[in-house]
Amino acid sequence: MIKLLVRPTLPVLLGLLLSACSGGDAPRAAEFVPPAPAESDFGTLRVRYNALPTLSLSEAVAREYGVQRDAGTALVVVALRDLSGDEEKHAEGEVDAVAVDISGARQKIALRSVGTGSYTDHIGTARISPRNTYRFELDVRSGGRSGQVKFQRNF
Repeated sequence: MIKLLVRPTLPVLLGLLLSACSGGDAPRAAEFVPPAPAESDFGTLRVRYNALPTLSLSEAVAREYGVQRDAGTALVVVALRDLSGDEEKHAEGEVDAVAVDISGARQKIALRSVGTGSYTDHIGTARISPRNTYRFELDVRSGGRSGQVKFQRNF
């Protein structure tokens, strides 16, 4: 008789304990939070950079940049700007880029110049895989100024 009372009570007790763990909150869907674009200054040279999945681009932006929207591709954007007081002006320069995944595999990113309004940006694509972390390494040269930028993105 005691065994009959224990069996139904155990699942009820476990259910109560598990429901207490959630604090009564209903599960929520994960939300994509895009990383904020970043920048680094090397004297009067400002480098703005970002990497984002190409699927996050609108069709129009993807067309303007000449990239395919694909789940396995990230767009890398690097902008060089000359600082003059509170103003930023386009800066000519060269950028070399490499992406390194969490296992240490390196891939060189071929960058090309693309006009965006009165500015020219350097863009390229990198192959990415879901749930992987990538470190991006940029070597920047412009008008006798140079620097290295490293940033990380999770996809």
